Amino acid sequence: MRVLHVVTAFPRGPGDIIAPWLIELLRRQRAAGLEVEVFAPAYRGGGNQEFEGIPVHRFRYFPARWEDLTHDQGTVDRVGHSIRYKLMAPFYVLAGMRAAWRLARRRHFDIVHVHWPVPHALFGWSARRGAGGGTRLVTLWYGIELRWVKSRLPWLKQFLKWALRTSDQVAAISSYTAREIAELVHVPVRVIPYGLGFTESLPGTRDKGLGNRDSFQILYVGNLIPRKGVRYLIDALKRLPPTIPAKLLILGEGTDRPKLEAQVRDLGLNGRVSMPGRVPDPDLHRALREANVFVLPSIVDKRGDTEGLGVVLLEAMSYRVPVIGSAIGGITDIISDGETGLLVPHEDSAAIAAAVQRIAGDPALAERLADAGSRRVRERFGWDAITAAWLECYNAALRKALRA
Repeated sequence: MRVLHVVTAFPRGPGDIIAPWLIELLRRQRAAGLEVEVFAPAYRGGGNQEFEGIPVHRFRYFPARWEDLTHDQGTVDRVGHSIRYKLMAPFYVLAGMRAAWRLARRRHFDIVHVHWPVPHALFGWSARRGAGGGTRLVTLWYGIELRWVKSRLPWLKQFLKWALRTSDQVAAISSYTAREIAELVHVPVRVIPYGLGFTESLPGTRDKGLGNRDSFQILYVGNLIPRKGVRYLIDALKRLPPTIPAKLLILGEGTDRPKLEAQVRDLGLNGRVSMPGRVPDPDLHRALREANVFVLPSIVDKRGDTEGLGVVLLEAMSYRVPVIGSAIGGITDIISDGETGLLVPHEDSAAIAAAVQRIAGDPALAERLADAGSRRVRERFGWDAITAAWLECYNAALRKALRA
């Protein structure tokens, strides 16, 4: 079976860290015997033509000097803040459709797997048309594209419905996203999450009940943007009693960083909050090994956007770190309250503080949550299960073709 993955952005060369979970999916599918290839936009005229032996088909859509609509920043955000990117978007769509059609004419693909179907369902449709029959279209929905349309691009609602109905199989990364799809159109939806973005077996190397011995280490990893709700976590740290020697490590960058740094200063937390930005993988893994608790305090932002899944929780749980998350979005697919972690209302600093205090004061609870969380990652979010789910999805799409 030959599968073409249609993506917004893909590593442009060695060391370019983009969507590690996607890279791992490609590796796993190839190991399972599938022939996988990638269709992606060029970046400033270039980009690699293969990745670990996987063919990468780059399409050009603008003069190289300005060909940067993708990769470095969210495309929708760029289009929303720049006339140049608004003008570039139609060229991107038309060039991608043409290139996908031509590629499918040259090479037969059994499955065209479209990531980010806004607007890439058009690329998948063009490839299916170019193939002249037999090629099936599978779309994977992350949720954020649905919320973009609801909040900022309502004129694209009919396009969403068309993309869902024209797909031979529809998949969502979480139950929450599947419910969002159901609000738009009645089509069968498979829930297939993404997994961890590393190839080695789940770590499980953190010593039981330890973490950092000198303090109670709270960890957050992710973008510093409004919908991540980091300001509520900083407020929660201030609310903890002095009997808990808590420190907060925030790993990530984003537009909210200046506001968060000012908040730390205003609350007198300079000695208790560290914000080193993005760190190399070895430092990230060390932080996960040393953490006593991981918190993902996501909210629903003013655009209606929230957490589609929360893969960073899976990474923490794989290190046997107890986790706390907001009871919104796809987070509830990962955390079962009181079983694999603790859920709190979003935008509630007091609830976050109470949950942290509960874990800090009850080592047996922390140990139980860590063990159950690690099992949840292996059983529900392990790559063997995810790879098998995608294979069944593809086969179902092909069976649909035979019935047609």
